[in-house]
Amino acid sequence: MEEMIDILDENGIKTGKILTRKEVHKQGIWHRCIVVAIIDKDNQVLMQQRSYDKDTNPGKWDISVAGHISAGQTSLEAAIREVAEEVGIHLKDKDLQYIFTTKNQSRPKEDIIASHFYDFYIAKIDKIDIEHIELQESEVENAKLVNREEFKYMVEHENMVKRDKIYNALLEYLLKK
Repeated sequence: MEEMIDILDENGIKTGKILTRKEVHKQGIWHRCIVVAIIDKDNQVLMQQRSYDKDTNPGKWDISVAGHISAGQTSLEAAIREVAEEVGIHLKDKDLQYIFTTKNQSRPKEDIIASHFYDFYIAKIDKIDIEHIELQESEVENAKLVNREEFKYMVEHENMVKRDKIYNALLEYLLKK
């Protein structure tokens, strides 16, 4: 069954309508997603490479986790669910620090209009055991840990999902730690 999504107005307020993820992207309707950067005690960031089978940004690198908020779900609930699903790390509410929400509209493919409000979170955990990360094969191709300099290089030179405002906020966060 296809994921159902709460529809938002241009200010990020729920309208009370719910549509499938496919229909939301086909029509370019505003909806909410989460983005989570997972950082260990050494300030290394968990990066994921999106599956080559994804309909948008296949094979591109991104910060730890990103995903849609299902209908009826809170942003925090979605962040915890997506982290567990995509990389097998089980977080609690207290592990996530909300940073900000940003609004972005793009057309990653001819038949997809992505009208997203992104809720950005940072999760600081002691250790990320990259050898035992459980990647969701349908979503994630690969994962690695990078330090601030490597992350900055990736943002400037690598094939990354376009999230400039979020990446810049993460770079600032890492600089302060």
